[in-house]
Amino acid sequence: MHFSIPDTQELNDGNGSTYMGYNIHINGVFHCTVRYRQLHNLNEQLKKEFGGDRLPHFPPKKLLPLTDGQLEERRALLEKYIQIIGQDPKLVSCELLVGFLLSAQQETTCEKRHELKLDIYTMNNYQISLNILSTDRTEQVLLKACKHINLPPEFTSYFALYVIRKEENGGDITILRKLQEFESPYISCKSIRESNRLVIRKSYWDSKYDLELMNNPVALNLLYTQTVSDVERGWILTNSDIKNQLAHFQARLAKLEYLELARTLKYYGYTQFNVCFCDYPKPQTKALVAIGGEELNLRLIGHVMGEGSFKVTRMRCWRITAMHNKPNMPSNSSMVSIGPEVELSFEYLMAKEELKWITISSPQSILMSVCLQSVVDELLLKKKGIRRKSIYSCKGPWSYMKRDGSSHTISLDDPDVNTDAVSEETKSSESNTFSIKKLQEKFSSVSFKTGKEFVENHAFEGIGDDDL
Repeated sequence: MHFSIPDTQELNDGNGSTYMGYNIHINGVFHCTVRYRQLHNLNEQLKKEFGGDRLPHFPPKKLLPLTDGQLEERRALLEKYIQIIGQDPKLVSCELLVGFLLSAQQETTCEKRHELKLDIYTMNNYQISLNILSTDRTEQVLLKACKHINLPPEFTSYFALYVIRKEENGGDITILRKLQEFESPYISCKSIRESNRLVIRKSYWDSKYDLELMNNPVALNLLYTQTVSDVERGWILTNSDIKNQLAHFQARLAKLEYLELARTLKYYGYTQFNVCFCDYPKPQTKALVAIGGEELNLRLIGHVMGEGSFKVTRMRCWRITAMHNKPNMPSNSSMVSIGPEVELSFEYLMAKEELKWITISSPQSILMSVCLQSVVDELLLKKKGIRRKSIYSCKGPWSYMKRDGSSHTISLDDPDVNTDAVSEETKSSESNTFSIKKLQEKFSSVSFKTGKEFVENHAFEGIGDDDL
């Protein structure tokens, strides 16, 4: 998970006093604004649950008002703190932190709890209209969507909600991000553009899980509609003979046969990204990135080599860097339309005792990094014999401290934040637009998770000579 605090903002408490708010971005998207004392309270509760030795250093309180330099130092220390928290799988998935982030998002947006309709789509544009609460978290909304289409609960964890954007060129889509457990889909997508929508897609990498889902007609249909969509967009590679066979199965509504053939094709089950630039095999090489099958694949455009495949288990680490007026970088309108330029660099074991850095420049770099981490997580869970990742239950009860100092008990099913106490000045101040641009404006380098310059790949540790 990519945590950052790229900037701060001065807020009014409604009584004539001001305080500093720290803007937390997660995976490149603004999530919430919190006070120092809220993070301090969270740290104290995490210490009670996990012990102080497991937690990073938390910046101490100051008796006197902070100078501008001290405020910047505190921002940097808080950012490092939350990045290190995000590195620990148990900490980042515990219900205490999930509940804190969920409540903080609700308080920041001043969203009152109310019923509403939310539309979610399958990949064949089938619309699922749900009655939800504005504060429902991602898993609750996903469960309601799956219940609406009669998908058995045991299969829900194999799917997730994604934000996609439909391009103006008549059908192409861009996957923007996967919604996480610590956010409300309604709040996160409240200001969603007309061309964006929420869709259900599968959220695993090992295609062997398909065999379980294909025995259920509803799960089979979800896999089928996603696969048809991916084939039509060229995300799954086919030739003329394969296309004819798939078209024959599709015309007969032979969904099982269609999937069985599609599962044998290149890039089945991969996440595809827009055209970008990389420095492999030479600088400014135009490429298409796809992640899946325990690898990151580069299809090189206009280059005789054609393709480069990089196994996730041979990536020692990777890092994210925001680019600032990088010279000699080719312009690309489709990249600019998503967001500012960001680089993903990974250190790869090219041969025994030969490590090399490879860099990809794309506005989707953070999503690429999130996908890589997800592949690694799934690999490690499989080694431990665990099927699916779940939220770690704390001993509790735990509380969420609001900005005014009052508290309520953390509940993932009912955050119930009272936003009435938030002042009009605060609401006005927080109505500004936040985006990944903050990362580019504030930093030339954006740390990822560890508070260091790179993310360590724990799946790399088990590599041996046979893997080379």
